[in-house]
Amino acid sequence: MAMKLHLFLLASLLLITTSAAFVATTPAPAKTTPPPPEVKPTTPPPPSAPVAKPPTPTPPVVKPPTPTPPVAKPPTPTPPVAKPPTPTPPTPPKNTKECYPPCLVRCKLHSRQNVCLRACVTCCDRCKCVPPGQSGNREVCGPCYTNMKTHGGRSKCP
Repeated sequence: MAMKLHLFLLASLLLITTSAAFVATTPAPAKTTPPPPEVKPTTPPPPSAPVAKPPTPTPPVVKPPTPTPPVAKPPTPTPPVAKPPTPTPPTPPKNTKECYPPCLVRCKLHSRQNVCLRACVTCCDRCKCVPPGQSGNREVCGPCYTNMKTHGGRSKCP
């Protein structure tokens, strides 16, 4: 209970000191004297004579130049666009012995050449095709080669 009393006294002391400090720091409004009333002249000014303005010269009319007709260039003939040669699928091997040389080329850079050769020869024997190059181009051999899967669901043919 005494703790609450101490806190209440401290809070009221802070409130009184901050309000007193605020009143002391705020400037009092400055007293201003009202401006003296305007004095109006009692005599009217004399009428002024109309001033004649000198005539302004009109600028000469300038006709815009006529545009020159564009020079017609003869149309440049476009050379015929050469289509890239489509890779011709290799002739299908007839037996396992004919599958081995293209599979050697296919598996040349593989990290596990024996595993690659075994899978390649199997795919070649079933699908009668080995894709050209050392990787990719699987679509050349068709869906038989691209859709063949291992028991684990991965692609069998390299």
